[in-house]
Amino acid sequence: MQPTFETRRLVLLPRTLKDTDDCLVMDCDPEVTRFVDGPWGDGQRHREFIESRTLALYPPGMGYWTIRNRSDASGFLGWILLIPTHALEPEVEIGWRLPRKAWGSGIATEAALPVLQHATGTLSLPAVVAEIDILNVGSLRVAEKLGLIRRGEVLNHGRRSIRYTT
Repeated sequence: MQPTFETRRLVLLPRTLKDTDDCLVMDCDPEVTRFVDGPWGDGQRHREFIESRTLALYPPGMGYWTIRNRSDASGFLGWILLIPTHALEPEVEIGWRLPRKAWGSGIATEAALPVLQHATGTLSLPAVVAEIDILNVGSLRVAEKLGLIRRGEVLNHGRRSIRYTT
C-alpha cells in the first residue's frame, strides 16, 4: 500500500486518475517538460501516458504522489515518484515535476524528503537513484539538498544527465 505523507506545508497523496487533468495542464508548459522526453505534443498519447503510469502496478509502497498544499488541497503543486527506473528496471528512482508557479519555493525538496526517507527507511531500499539533465539546474539543486550523492554523468535517452544515488 502506498502511504500518504504530510509536511509543514504539504500533503502527498497517492496519485489517482482524478489528477490526470492537472498533470496534463502542467506538462503543456514547455518549460516544465523541456528536460524530459515524452508525448507532450500529442494530447491523446499524453493522456494515455499519464493514465498508464498512474494505474501501473508498482512494488508495495511505491508509485506516484500528488503534491497539494495542506491549507488548500485543491491546489495542484506537482508530483513525486518512487518507481523502478524507467518503470520497469530493478533499480528504483526518485523524481519530481512541479508547475512553474511552484518553482523556487522549496516545495520539491520538502515533498521529496519524506518519500526518500520512506524509501531508505520503511522500504529498506539499498539505493535510490535520480538521473537529472545536466542543464536542469533547479532539479540538480533539489538532489543536492536531499543529500543525494553525485556519481557522474550518464546518457539518458540521448541527453547528458547527472546520476545521483543515496
